[in-house]
Amino acid sequence: MQAAVAMVDQTSRAESLLKPIRQRILTLCRQPNSATAVASALGIPRQRVGYHVRALEREGLLRHVGDQRKGNCVERLLQTSAQRYMISPATLGALAAEPGAIRDRFSSDYLLAVAGRTLSEVGRLQTHAQNAGKQLPTFTLETVVRFASPQDQNAFAEDLANATADLVKKYHREDGDGRSFQFVMHGYPGTSRVRDAVSGTHDMHRKETDT
Repeated sequence: MQAAVAMVDQTSRAESLLKPIRQRILTLCRQPNSATAVASALGIPRQRVGYHVRALEREGLLRHVGDQRKGNCVERLLQTSAQRYMISPATLGALAAEPGAIRDRFSSDYLLAVAGRTLSEVGRLQTHAQNAGKQLPTFTLETVVRFASPQDQNAFAEDLANATADLVKKYHREDGDGRSFQFVMHGYPGTSRVRDAVSGTHDMHRKETDT
């Protein structure tokens, strides 16, 4: 089954994704397609496409999903293992940003490091859930707030921190029963993409299937 998004956490797979010609092949194979049709669309020899297709299959980025007859020939149909991919910061090994190594927790460096850690951890959890045939429970809250002044921005951050502390105090259990959930909140100046996507309202997503 083709995933919507797949996290790539192996260096060799990441290298395959970063090769422009392989990106083009994968794009053409989001829906079942043959190497012959891909070669025609790209205007390159079939043998060259076949070389890259075999490499992508070895990395699990392309899968054989069926066959089709064209005249006297039978062509293999290939499809990507996911519609979209993300490369995990874990592929950088010791070079990956580590939140614990950054002193200023109010810096953009720290935000990036935490975001990278979140990508790596959620990617691993997603893989485990998929292998178990289950859905990963997640929660996403996204919104845009337009502040009248820096003072309002600071007041909002303080109110948000206090409200979060109250919620944690209300629901957190120290007795070891139940299931732990990791929550990360961050803020940064809104871009046009964010404003267009959220349009000033909050967008909340839940997945509550147990794993």
